[in-house]
Amino acid sequence: MSIDLNVHPNGIWHVLLNKPERMNALDIPAKKEFCKIWEKASLDESCRVIVLSGSGEKAFCVGSDIKEMQETGQMVDSETLKNAIPGVGIEMEKPVISALHGYTVGMGLTMAIHSDFRFALSGSKFSFPEVKHGMLSGISAITLPGLIGEQNALDLMLSGRIIDGTEAIKLGLINKIIDGASAQDVLNYAMSYALELSKNSSEAMRLTKRLVLANRNKKINDFFQLIDDARKDVTKSSEFESVVQKVEGMGRM
Repeated sequence: MSIDLNVHPNGIWHVLLNKPERMNALDIPAKKEFCKIWEKASLDESCRVIVLSGSGEKAFCVGSDIKEMQETGQMVDSETLKNAIPGVGIEMEKPVISALHGYTVGMGLTMAIHSDFRFALSGSKFSFPEVKHGMLSGISAITLPGLIGEQNALDLMLSGRIIDGTEAIKLGLINKIIDGASAQDVLNYAMSYALELSKNSSEAMRLTKRLVLANRNKKINDFFQLIDDARKDVTKSSEFESVVQKVEGMGRM
């Protein structure tokens, strides 16, 4: 299994993307495993805070596994995708912290921006490269404008350019840059932050998060059919067919 779940004291759950040889790319089985983890966490009263991180030193997550797309010619269905993203398809009113390092790209960045806190190791890089390869990031296209503004969201998602942590901080894409030499440094910070959150009232945090994210969650639900239609339409394009057939190791969504 490419995703590990470790339960720590004080109700802290650590979810680790554990496929460093593929830079933690997410295949369909991994996305389905995330669905199970979020459902389990939402129902388990002992879970108070969740920390999400990636193994290896190269990347938190480079997105969906393009090799799988090449082999199957398909993307994951929209319902599974929605349920795999924290707090989108499955109610998740407990705090989720992403500890980011290296490359956080495509679906990896989608996982991050739907977390409640994003701490990134110095030197980290961020991108939504889908449009370069005939793809799109539908759910993030609805969420991102509310996080960094419509103009900035269009800039990142239509250019597909890579940004560093300094720019990500200015945009509001991440919360804090952590100085360090390895992925463990940002994970240590995230775990210490999770410990502080775990001391708060779980009920008060749950209800506060529900209120803060009420508008975002409503928008995703209201536009979900539009997202699903766009994801289906983009797979019919010649650009998508070309990527699936020829490109390897790039353009993950």
